[in-house]
Amino acid sequence: MTRVVDKQAPFRWLLAVLMSFLTVGLGYAVLSLPAQAPGLSEYVAEHIGTSGVSNPVTAVLLNFRGYDTLLEMGVLLLALLGVWSVSRVPEQSEAPPGPVLDMLSRLLVPLLILVAGYLLWVGAHAPGGAFQAGAVMGAAGVLLLLAGWRPDARFSGLPLRITLVTGLGMFVVVGMVLILLGRRLLEYPPPFAGTLILLIEAAAALSIGVTLAALFLGGRPETGSER
Repeated sequence: MTRVVDKQAPFRWLLAVLMSFLTVGLGYAVLSLPAQAPGLSEYVAEHIGTSGVSNPVTAVLLNFRGYDTLLEMGVLLLALLGVWSVSRVPEQSEAPPGPVLDMLSRLLVPLLILVAGYLLWVGAHAPGGAFQAGAVMGAAGVLLLLAGWRPDARFSGLPLRITLVTGLGMFVVVGMVLILLGRRLLEYPPPFAGTLILLIEAAAALSIGVTLAALFLGGRPETGSER
């Protein structure tokens, strides 16, 4: 009887050990946190006037802890790259979506885009912002995909990739410009903080919406050169 040797077994054991160490480390980090931490509430309340926005959540996400949001944009992009690395877009069903879904998408998509724009604008002083606006735009994209719409091959190449990295790229560009001007990473000048935050949020919302729709698509779309 021939014994089958699994060549991937050592790598699987190594991965299991690394994941075990990571799990133990994360568990220790969480359990060692103080039961009652002061958090950022006092700092935010003291410096909200120089943050560029009046909504404390937006002030934390885009100003005081902006680098966290920058990394979150990177994680979202990496998730999409992981999906794209597995397979291409599944074959589209030849069955039509039906008149109800087609009409629903025509009515709701423009409304969802308006709602996304409102959430983006209102995030400076009320609940809203880039992630909420991006989620609504992503829902509009999902609705279009369910209705049978597929991105054109010309858009699936370089234009799509530029759109996907616009949010992360805007973060990096603004941060580098501020460093060159002698400030820290994402340390906005108070007179221009609101404008810079709105600029970053607009780019991030667009990238988030397109990324979520691309994740729902379930694979790497074909470009003109792949046909």
